[in-house]
Amino acid sequence: MNIKSLAKDTALYGISSIVGRFLNYLLSILLYTKIFPAESGGYGIITNLYSWAALMLAFLTFGMETTFFRFAGKSGENPDKVFSTALKMVGVTGMLFVICVMCFIGPISSVLGYSEHPEYIGCFAVITAFDSFQAILFSRLRQQKRPVKFLILKLSFIFASILLNLLTFLVIPQLFGSFPGLEALYMSFDNGVGLIFFINLVCTVSITLGFIPEMKDLSIKFDKSLCTRMLSYTWPLLLFSVVGIFNLDADKILFKLLVPGKDGDIQLGIFGACSKIAMIMAMLVQAFRYAYEPIVFGEAKNSNKNRKSNEGESGSDVREKTLADGMKWFIIFSLLAFLAVIFYLPILKLLIGKDYWEGLGVVPIVMLGQLFMGIYFNLSFWYKLTDKTWWGAIINVIAAVVLLTVNIVFVPRIGYWACAWGGPAGYGVAMFISWALSQKYLPVHYDGKSLLTFAVIAAGYYFLYGSLKELTDNVWILISGGTVLLISYCWFIFNELKKDRII
Repeated sequence: MNIKSLAKDTALYGISSIVGRFLNYLLSILLYTKIFPAESGGYGIITNLYSWAALMLAFLTFGMETTFFRFAGKSGENPDKVFSTALKMVGVTGMLFVICVMCFIGPISSVLGYSEHPEYIGCFAVITAFDSFQAILFSRLRQQKRPVKFLILKLSFIFASILLNLLTFLVIPQLFGSFPGLEALYMSFDNGVGLIFFINLVCTVSITLGFIPEMKDLSIKFDKSLCTRMLSYTWPLLLFSVVGIFNLDADKILFKLLVPGKDGDIQLGIFGACSKIAMIMAMLVQAFRYAYEPIVFGEAKNSNKNRKSNEGESGSDVREKTLADGMKWFIIFSLLAFLAVIFYLPILKLLIGKDYWEGLGVVPIVMLGQLFMGIYFNLSFWYKLTDKTWWGAIINVIAAVVLLTVNIVFVPRIGYWACAWGGPAGYGVAMFISWALSQKYLPVHYDGKSLLTFAVIAAGYYFLYGSLKELTDNVWILISGGTVLLISYCWFIFNELKKDRII
């Protein structure tokens, strides 16, 4: 695998995924947690509904992103026809979903606890339908190695959302005295909480216009045979994706049922705000995935060609090196991100309101879960490349059972701390099972010595920093000490890059 190419693409996707989403997080935690105090429960509503949206998005894309890469990378398949077929399937599914929600919006809103605001549910139905459609369009850009347009569209959405939110919550409220009707409008949407969702809707629909050139492939005749084969491949991924997202957001979805009333909204808001800081790890996983997934499937295709022509390395050697290198550098840089967040948490916590600080202890726990999730993602290629995707569904169901058990048993006892530990528990089990099965179906020799070395170094630095915190609470001393440790860790990375002749 070309590590430099992977690093370049990861950096470009990272600008939109990490930098872009970080700006969005700045908006959500810096603005929203200041506008909606913890005791209002407003941030709990935001956290709950966006978690539902993520789950619905998994249903509407039903694994078609990975399926698109798999079939577009197969010898003998027409990538344009694969893209057109995937886009039509997801588009039609999205339209049917919106129609069903609108027909039963009253009962759905009541069940979810938003009977007074069914417009929230309708708004999110349209948003998730458009998001699922865009997911295939963005996958097309990744498959065509067009990270620049990917970057432009992603950042366009984020900057438009930021500007509209600033206008809505910082500028327009200054006019309340002159226009009393404006204040009444805000009050009717939970003091402005509902306006956030409508801003999202406007931005989502607008960005779709940027894909007009790509949508010309919709004119390609629908291939029923290809559709059948793609559905056969993707149905386990549907369960895989839904359960995977459920594993991420089940705590936020079920929390209001386990801790009913205003107290549930308040606790969920605190956990949601602090989890946003921990999501830096999730952003790294996503950026890595955007760049890594097309490379793995692309090299799998090339490996098949090499086997047929008996030229170059064997397909298994190329594939094993690709997976081993990807795992190694993912873990190394994920641990770097983990340490960076922990060492600079005294500054990062200023992003959220002080009344949310009581939940900052969940940050390292949530990031540990994100690390396990990323490792599991890297291990998951064994069943994707061997077309045994049903194993992914089984593993995710097991992880979901573990997560649900932790939440149902412990949330009523220890509140949102159970939500934090549910992630490492669920993904830790998934990670172990996937590794054990991969040794049978697609064994890979990972660089265990390097991985263990960096894990020990990161753990040592984490506990060393913890000891420093016990000695002082001076922010500048903590930041200085953390910076020294982080530079030291980067020095080890530099030496590893030289050892592998990457630099």
